[in-house]
Amino acid sequence: MTSVAANNVDSSATLNAPAGRNVPLLFRAMTPNDARAVAELELKIFAMPWSREDFFRETKNDLAEYVVGELDGQIVAYAGAWVSFEQAEVMHVAVEPKLRGQGIGTLLFGELIKAVKARGASSITLEVRPSNTAAIKLYENFGLKSVGRRKGYYLDNGEDALIMWNTRL
Repeated sequence: MTSVAANNVDSSATLNAPAGRNVPLLFRAMTPNDARAVAELELKIFAMPWSREDFFRETKNDLAEYVVGELDGQIVAYAGAWVSFEQAEVMHVAVEPKLRGQGIGTLLFGELIKAVKARGASSITLEVRPSNTAAIKLYENFGLKSVGRRKGYYLDNGEDALIMWNTRL
């Protein structure tokens, strides 16, 4: 990763692709037209995926704030939260599995935090599987701390969820 530049609507970064080719990564707000691509990525990643219709509804949800990351015109990452008063609750953070480990998740989560702060959020919370150590490390790097546990939260395998908060965005 080399450069990051932001403006009021979109942000971009440049990834070092194979063969030394620099590829622009664009972050922008999710639109209804993105619902299918986001749902397809969701299906690759999560055991209990949301549908295209779910993501389409999120684009119409006044509480929802979603960011997508595009690489060569393809959505390769997305993150979303519901913002109510001064609190944001993260619903999704996802990066194309083949592109993990390149800092996309860090950039994406940073974009989500900027977006929810612009909506007035001063705190952020989420649930995460204790087995997802990469995600936990990412969230800790943004100041979230584990404050509790929801027993048997994940229905697919009964895994607990760690509850994480940052009350000072």
